[in-house]
Amino acid sequence: MILVGDIGGTSTRLAAFEIRDSRLIVAAEETFPSCRYDGLEEIAAAFVGRRKLDINCACFGIAGPVINGCVKTPNLAWTVEAAVLARTLGLPEVSLINDLEANAYGVAALQSNEFFVLNAGSTAPTGNVAVISAGTGLGEAGLYWDGDEHRPFACEGGHADFAPRTDLETEMLTWLRAKFGRVSCERVLSGPGLVNIYQFLCSTGKGKPDANITAEMARRDPSAVISRAALADSDPLCVKALDLFVGFYGAEAGNLALKMMSTGGIYIGGGIAPKILEKMKGSIFMDAFLDKGRMRPLLEAMPVRVIMNENTALLGAARCAALTTWNRHLSCCSTTVEEPSEPQTKRPIRLNREMTLQLVRQ
Repeated sequence: MILVGDIGGTSTRLAAFEIRDSRLIVAAEETFPSCRYDGLEEIAAAFVGRRKLDINCACFGIAGPVINGCVKTPNLAWTVEAAVLARTLGLPEVSLINDLEANAYGVAALQSNEFFVLNAGSTAPTGNVAVISAGTGLGEAGLYWDGDEHRPFACEGGHADFAPRTDLETEMLTWLRAKFGRVSCERVLSGPGLVNIYQFLCSTGKGKPDANITAEMARRDPSAVISRAALADSDPLCVKALDLFVGFYGAEAGNLALKMMSTGGIYIGGGIAPKILEKMKGSIFMDAFLDKGRMRPLLEAMPVRVIMNENTALLGAARCAALTTWNRHLSCCSTTVEEPSEPQTKRPIRLNREMTLQLVRQ
């Protein structure tokens, strides 16, 4: 049985998969509020212990840079160590990967109907692929093309410097610098980033805040309140804030596409994009994405797709675990193989890429 997780600043999602007849079957799944726990070890032990799961291998996608099997999460007061998790779960080892790297692994496991196409691009795209996801924070990752298949890798591009494009955005950068000092892309392109945009508009007299919106923001997730009001077109300031947010999303996606040379496509993940799909489908996102001067024709040929499957990171972690465990010949993935010239033997086998994807897609 494979234990996987998608660990973010807001929530931690765990799932256990069983392999039955060459298929991955979900045996258990649960979401935990991250901030209510002292660490991932506590959550994982509770998840496995309550269900008495017999775990053979595990992979967790975590929001933050993974260095030598250790992650200090930037949006959560946790330090996650693979060795500690392995001891907690009674496993020889545990894989830790960046959460966007998990999403990158998951992209290959999705069907065409699990994407919404913003830009069709080339009919036969090849080359590198990029993934960008705004949620509690801003994550970015890539998949480089080795001539045979795409290989995921992590990066921390969401913490690169925010670059304004207009006079209004320059004014906002000055306002954000007064509040935070250094301003990264994540300060505007995330759930909290949308709130920062809204507060900037209110604080600088770009409109009059609605008292009802202010009261609701105090009771509920303020970014969700802003986006709902904007989508309903019920508050001009919220509409302006979300329009700016979507423009920032498109601009940064275009920046990432250029840096990754993602001629194979760019995928928009995270929890926010599917919820604001009506805005993403409008002209603001793609106009900002393509607004790269002489590089516009290059970007026009890149497919741009929104990931609609909320389980992509879990699928990706499962795919990563499956690849790792099969390739390392772990006993949980052994089978009996008949060979014409030799007696029947029982030994581990190495799955090829296509077989592994079939497992994850079920």
